[in-house]
Amino acid sequence: MSFAVSTRDLTVRYGRTTALEGVTLELASGAIHGLLGRNGSGKTTLLSTIAAFRRPAAGAVLVDGEDPWENERVMRGICLVRESGDVQVDLRMREHLGYLADVRPHFDADLAGRLMDTFELDPRRRPSKLSRGKKSAFGAVVGLASRAELTMFDEVHLGMDAPSRFAFYDALLADYVEHPRTIVLSSHLIDEIQRMLERVVILDRGAMLLADDAETLRARGISVTGPAQDVARFTEGRTVLRRQQLGGTAQVTIDGGLSAADRAAASGLGLEIGPIDLQSLFVHLTEKEAVR
Repeated sequence: MSFAVSTRDLTVRYGRTTALEGVTLELASGAIHGLLGRNGSGKTTLLSTIAAFRRPAAGAVLVDGEDPWENERVMRGICLVRESGDVQVDLRMREHLGYLADVRPHFDADLAGRLMDTFELDPRRRPSKLSRGKKSAFGAVVGLASRAELTMFDEVHLGMDAPSRFAFYDALLADYVEHPRTIVLSSHLIDEIQRMLERVVILDRGAMLLADDAETLRARGISVTGPAQDVARFTEGRTVLRRQQLGGTAQVTIDGGLSAADRAAASGLGLEIGPIDLQSLFVHLTEKEAVR
């Protein structure tokens, strides 16, 4: 009930603009993946290519071991929902859900009904008549209730207000536990979704920046705070992502974990060592003027 995804040297162009270049990655089956990147980093292009909405200019995409392009078996198991909802806007929502029940082999009408109640969606209405937030909520209903082997949400929750977003996160986690499948969440709201992520991919200006286990990444960024001279001495030779100083006190964010010996040395210098969250690490790694 889960599809793995792999790409090899994937390049996608729009005319003379290269949206993705040489992207090689693996998305393991049966996991929740976070796809992170700034605006224009290529997230939507990557998901659209995996979903066979667009053909690559070079390289390859494999979903469940096969090229998804015009592949009926694979396409039945892929659901990509973008913020627009990717729904038939002139059909009443109940008609659209009825259509999905016919074409999605794992579609759960009961789950769809419960989610419609959660998001206070009237099934008699058409998506074209909904607010942006309600359209996004209906897209979430479609993605969750379809229970596709590969389900991808491309910023689908950005149109929702905070209570609706957290209702979506809770529903996603609850249904994922009961019905594991491969889920990809593309988002700018990293602080909100990081608790759910098992694996993380970060794109930066159309290229792969990194892909790793979420727990490993959470332990990767370290802040070092203390007297400026001692901080400079301790961080010399390390990869510095950010440096701040106020008077004689400096705070430096470094990329890379610390050994027990490193921590003992920092303690000896009177330095304060602390973790940084996934969102802060993402911001620092993708800053154009990051200090190296």
